[in-house]
Amino acid sequence: MKVIIFLFSLFFGVSMYAMDADLIIKKVENNLNGKTADITMSMIVHTKRSKRTINMQSLSIGNDKSFIKILYPKKDYGITFLKIDNKMWQYVPRIERIIKIPSSMMLQSWMGSDFSNDDLVKESSISDDYNSKLKDENKKDFIVELKPKEDAAVVWGRIVMNISKEYYLPVSVEYYDEDDILIRVLNYSDIKKFKDKFYPTYWELTPKTEDKKGHKTIMKIQSAAFDEDIDPSYFTKRALKRYSR
Repeated sequence: MKVIIFLFSLFFGVSMYAMDADLIIKKVENNLNGKTADITMSMIVHTKRSKRTINMQSLSIGNDKSFIKILYPKKDYGITFLKIDNKMWQYVPRIERIIKIPSSMMLQSWMGSDFSNDDLVKESSISDDYNSKLKDENKKDFIVELKPKEDAAVVWGRIVMNISKEYYLPVSVEYYDEDDILIRVLNYSDIKKFKDKFYPTYWELTPKTEDKKGHKTIMKIQSAAFDEDIDPSYFTKRALKRYSR
């Protein structure tokens, strides 16, 4: 009888441990995305030889729909991006053309930064594509490991996320390839309150590969509004040209 109780307790404990990791990731996604989000931000791209700044507005509904408009520099003003589920389009005013981003281009740099097109499409659905496991914790953070689900079409072989226990927001995220080589690290800091929601306003993405030595991309959140009504017309292909002006 004691053996049966022990086995039951062991199974139940492991199941709860796994479920806790899933719940933690769900909370992180909810805190980062909200039901809706209207965010204005600056992206500073550092390379070995140059530095450039891009200002943009990002609108999103849940995890599945997002619209981005470039506001600065002047030569890029009005470039727009639309993401619906796992599909992505771009409108370039200079050539007056809507371009669908094919799967073969998802790993390419987004606007010359260390972020990729895939980041815009996949990052918000991490709980759908990865199995999570609570690897460790300390007084301040959970350490969660994420590995791809069997049929998930994802880039990373493994992700390790340090998550604040106070805010249920990421502190740092490590991205590994299929050979378990660390490719990049994304750090989040400077948490501020926007009405009822806490949100990290400083993101720093640092590549760890030799060819990207000296590179980094910084995101600075200028303003943010969450869980407010957003015109659904932004999330149609027609919006790419209509709202580029």
